[in-house]
Amino acid sequence: MSEKLDRLEEIFKLQKGLSEMMKLDRYPKDTEGRVSALCTAIMHEAVELQRTTNWKWWKTPIKFDEAEAREELIDIWHFVVQASLELKLSPDDILDEYKKKNEINRERQRNGY
Repeated sequence: MSEKLDRLEEIFKLQKGLSEMMKLDRYPKDTEGRVSALCTAIMHEAVELQRTTNWKWWKTPIKFDEAEAREELIDIWHFVVQASLELKLSPDDILDEYKKKNEINRERQRNGY
């Protein structure tokens, strides 16, 4: 097992521990509802990440705060990992699925997608 996979397993373990500490009264009871709620959280965190950039071409740009951007990206990671746990994806499953999709994307690029 590679060192990188060990790190991903550690992230999963930390997320599982965090989710076990949380008050989840309002968290949906079914997998579909939980995944839907996590998608909403991911989208909102992505907007927060985007807000750290100067995407508004009509505004005077400010200095990019990389530390803040990293924090927002990690918020997204929390929700992505939780969604992975909800869908019973292990780090090995993620690597397998990533490789499959990566090959599809490569094939698309080779074919002028």
